Amino acid sequence: MFEVTDFQKIGIGLTGFGAFFLFLGIIFLFDKGLLAIGNILFLAGLACVIGLERTFRFFFQQHKWKATGFFIGGMVIVLIGWPLVGMILETYGFFLLFGGFFPVVINFLRRVPVLSTILNLPGISGFLSRFEERNPMV
Repeated sequence: MFEVTDFQKIGIGLTGFGAFFLFLGIIFLFDKGLLAIGNILFLAGLACVIGLERTFRFFFQQHKWKATGFFIGGMVIVLIGWPLVGMILETYGFFLLFGGFFPVVINFLRRVPVLSTILNLPGISGFLSRFEERNPMV
């Protein structure tokens, strides 16, 4: 196993709080303040977990420029004041950027005792199998 440093633990917390604020911003009818805080915390947490250099290398790879443009462009549009349009662009960019990780996450969640039962139900299993068949681009 690998050891998680204190800086990475802080990054995990920041990423979690970022996801929580994004969730709250969506629940409260696309509140631009909550969405902006969630975006900033998510990016700060990601940078703390994997490091600044690896974060920049991840986002600015040549084959991910379009995805990074949508993701960061959506963040900028949220900050300007159009949260619904910004979140649509940001979500599209998120799926383009992190789509290669979905099969790994699904396989991990299938090994969690309670979630494995839920994820193996007929409708959910068929839906998730579409994501597993993709070739990861990571």
